[in-house]
Amino acid sequence: MKNVKFIYNPFSGENAILSDLDTVIKTHQKEGYTVVPYRISYDIEMERAFDDLDENYEYIIIAGGDGTVDTVVNCMKQKGIDLPIAILPVGTANDFAKFIGMPENVEEACNRILNSTPKPLDIGKINNKYFINVASTGLFTDVSQKTDVNLKNTIGKLAYYLKGIEQLPSFRKLNIKVDSKEIQFHGDMYLMLVFNGQTAGNFNLAYKSEIDDGLLDVIIIKAVPLKELLPLFIKIIRGEHLEGQNSLIYFKSNKISIECYEDIVTDIDGERGPDFPLEIECVHNGIKVLGINS
Repeated sequence: MKNVKFIYNPFSGENAILSDLDTVIKTHQKEGYTVVPYRISYDIEMERAFDDLDENYEYIIIAGGDGTVDTVVNCMKQKGIDLPIAILPVGTANDFAKFIGMPENVEEACNRILNSTPKPLDIGKINNKYFINVASTGLFTDVSQKTDVNLKNTIGKLAYYLKGIEQLPSFRKLNIKVDSKEIQFHGDMYLMLVFNGQTAGNFNLAYKSEIDDGLLDVIIIKAVPLKELLPLFIKIIRGEHLEGQNSLIYFKSNKISIECYEDIVTDIDGERGPDFPLEIECVHNGIKVLGINS
């Protein structure tokens, strides 16, 4: 017997996965797998999804956005579960799935999963939590946390942008202290992002990031005069911002310490992250993932 645990978020991406449940079961059943579904719900703990795991399970399919994948991976780490995962990108934000090249078409994604072997990939760790795509702090980093779930499911990423516009009046400098063996920064910034992936909100910000190099890609947007931010944003759109920018600090590291005494929160893959101080590290080959082209 070959079992596959299928954890799906019925609320992700305008309920996109609901019309493809049969596709997931059909494609796997053809190959001799029994799909055991678990529906994510607000009133049932995620840990219950793993109650029946035994030696008959081959891997875990996760259908949802970055936040769903992040939640499942954290639960797996807490329980010491080392099964490979596979991602069906059906959420509002699918930055990590896009980074590893997963197709949006569910049948195509399932076939790729079934015809692949597990590949070890890096993940990030921030204090006692894990993240798959990006950890951030500073201005606008809690946009996803503050955006109404129903609004996200109705108008998708536009909901994030509308919420971001609402926060423009709170635009201010933030003092932060960053320490790593590569760089030390103690000064004012607007935004800091620590990438395991490459993109955030469809913006390819960490385009030099690699998924298995044992390093995280750190971007700090310094608190420069607003007139200097416009040229930076233009370069971001062009994908030219990581070279020779006075208003931005970029480096790679496997471990970063961050202190901040401002009234700001952290965000990991669209969910609330831990409070300061922060110890962030790259867990080299921290997860095994199916469906990645060699």
